[in-house]
Amino acid sequence: MKLITLNTWGARAGHKEFLEFIENNKEIELFCFQEIWNVNNENMDDVKYLLNDAIVGGVVLQNMMTNLYKTLEILMSSYKGYFRPHYGTHYGLAMFVKNNLNLKQEGDVFVYKTREFIPTGDAGNHARNIQYMSIETPNGTRTIINFHGIWNGKGKTDTEDRLLQSDNIVMFLKTLTNPFVLCGDFNLLPDTESLKKFELFGLRNLIKENSITSTRTSLYKKEHRMADYVFVSEGIKVNDFKVLPDEVSDHSPIFLDFE
Repeated sequence: MKLITLNTWGARAGHKEFLEFIENNKEIELFCFQEIWNVNNENMDDVKYLLNDAIVGGVVLQNMMTNLYKTLEILMSSYKGYFRPHYGTHYGLAMFVKNNLNLKQEGDVFVYKTREFIPTGDAGNHARNIQYMSIETPNGTRTIINFHGIWNGKGKTDTEDRLLQSDNIVMFLKTLTNPFVLCGDFNLLPDTESLKKFELFGLRNLIKENSITSTRTSLYKKEHRMADYVFVSEGIKVNDFKVLPDEVSDHSPIFLDFE
């Protein structure tokens, strides 16, 4: 099974370029997306894109594609999309799975705050969930978990809420009885205790194993260049793993081919 995980940055790196990247990767069987906008046009006076001075849910949008999910649904006709918001009803996670795969279950679990939580002050400090999908394969069930970690304005270091978030994810992982992949934008530095909790749980950190030193593109201008990770449990055979060079976000797409 071939998978790509990508923080889309709302396609603000270039709408055309982002959609061309998806179109050119139709052999991928499963996409895990973070920062997906799904604004209902009925509530936006039929405006498709909100530019620099527009605001949705307290977040200033800078050339972001606010109908990104609906656009992907149209473009990816050979996939089934699932949108799981964690800020209101319009912003969150999405997974797209090939129609020919045997999907057994899909859902989400909140691991920081609750679905109803709306932040005051920094809009980035909103609730967080994990989105999961269980697929039946010839070798048994495999679960893929999509995640976008807390941004609390305190860098990417350990904080009480981040440690709790990791503990809550591990609690969910303990309920799984089949091999799984955990991937996404964790908003964590490699040496944090919040990240090491997954390794202590017994997961393989593919970013560490492959000596990856950056998961950001040239569009990212800040110092620390690690944010995205892929963990796999026992029973997942990794055929190929790499950070892709495509600059369609300030995050690099990450590719995983696994049994």
